[in-house]
Amino acid sequence: MSLWSRKNIAAMLADADAAESDPHAGGHLQRSLGLRNLVGFGVGSAVGVSLFVQTGPEAAIHAGPAVALSFVIASLACLFAALCYAEFAGLVPVAGSAYSYAYATMGEGVAWMIGWCLLLEYLMSGSLVAIGWSGYFTATLHSFGFDLPNAITGAPLAVAADGSVYASGKWFDLPAVAITLFTAWLILRGTKLSAQVNDAIVGLKVLTIVAVIIGAAPYVVPANWHPFIPPNTGISGHYGFSGVMRAAGILFFAYVGFDSVSTLGQETKNPQRTIPLALMLSLAICVVLYVGVALIMTGIADYRTLNVADPIAEALRAQGHRLDWARWCVSIVAVFGLISVLLVTLLGQVRIFYAMGRDGLLPPAFARIHPRYHTPHVGSLVTGIGAALFAAVFPLDLLGDLVSIGTLLAFAVVSAGVLILRRTMPDAHRPFRTPFMPVTPILAVLSCFWLMASLSNGTWWRLALWLMIGGVVYAMYGARHSRLRRRPAPFASGAQGALPPSPLEP
Repeated sequence: MSLWSRKNIAAMLADADAAESDPHAGGHLQRSLGLRNLVGFGVGSAVGVSLFVQTGPEAAIHAGPAVALSFVIASLACLFAALCYAEFAGLVPVAGSAYSYAYATMGEGVAWMIGWCLLLEYLMSGSLVAIGWSGYFTATLHSFGFDLPNAITGAPLAVAADGSVYASGKWFDLPAVAITLFTAWLILRGTKLSAQVNDAIVGLKVLTIVAVIIGAAPYVVPANWHPFIPPNTGISGHYGFSGVMRAAGILFFAYVGFDSVSTLGQETKNPQRTIPLALMLSLAICVVLYVGVALIMTGIADYRTLNVADPIAEALRAQGHRLDWARWCVSIVAVFGLISVLLVTLLGQVRIFYAMGRDGLLPPAFARIHPRYHTPHVGSLVTGIGAALFAAVFPLDLLGDLVSIGTLLAFAVVSAGVLILRRTMPDAHRPFRTPFMPVTPILAVLSCFWLMASLSNGTWWRLALWLMIGGVVYAMYGARHSRLRRRPAPFASGAQGALPPSPLEP
């Protein structure tokens, strides 16, 4: 066995079936989610920090009014990747998402790397969401005349304009820690309960955003959109087309929700049909909402004033008392709406931990299922505590770019995996087939790396450091405890050999 040894699809499905049929397994993941739940998870995760928090700063610092174009570019990259995810989700309907897909196509080493990157995508993005929630929560409390002590409303670290990190003078972000631990408790209590709470929050969130877009449209001043792409200042990424691309790379963070949907393959009814459809519907809804809000924000206010913690509320505030109702709605819905984002991101991380623990690359405790709640309770606790710690001490600026580059790398690997599996398993039954092969996955890979290239050098260095740490962890634990290395030959394929046939084949 080597780093390139692959776990074939038959083994993945056998593991899932064994967990469901083994009466001594201490419980199993239940298939309780339908299309509405998955679309709710997709929209709930995507319509969050990037909309309520990051849109304003990206317009003010990088893209100007063309932040709407940045969302379109990020959406196109996500569409290509989502089509590839949809094929894999139908072919391999198990927990693990990009990690499991990489295991089937590129081997254990790449799967570990992607699983390690997914820690950036989920665990740290959960922390980022909690930090954004904290900003809106404290701002809402302030509007009611109540202020928390400044020392417990922010991270002790901050990022200067030149990218250096310095001490902020604060102790830790208490609201961010509290909401993270509450959400982890909710996830621990069951996926069905989490889905019900998420559906209610997402419905309220979408209706409010649509109402704000319609209500604010008459107050748009077209002059605020000129120039739509402000001229570059001579610094790469500071306005101009490079600024639009820099913002697109950062705002791609908005679309981690699509990967979250695919992590739930083992808990979805009829996943071969439901997951691909949920991916497409979620993307369509999110694109409309993001572009609409971006155009409205930069149309009713000067984009240079939007570099604040609550940019939508700031844009509405520029209209005086005429849009007070909308500002209050956004502030309240942001407080509740960001909970659904945090819920889905932490839920996705728990399922990644579950898949890696099941394969032996992480301690087996991560794969244990609670006999009453049917959730990976150890993974839920570790995820909640870990995300709370990151949210307590790290600033929003430091986490945003890192989450985006980890997500883009995972998307690129999944897209490349579709090409590989089409060659190694050309006759496998695919309920959904990525259209326009091989153009779509190639465009997905290229667009992901293009957006990654737009991110700062510091982000790349931090990614390299993260991957080095992951390599050490794999060498010390994962490689020694891998179940694939201890299994008989039918469960694995060498780097050069063809994958064994899947039971999904006709």
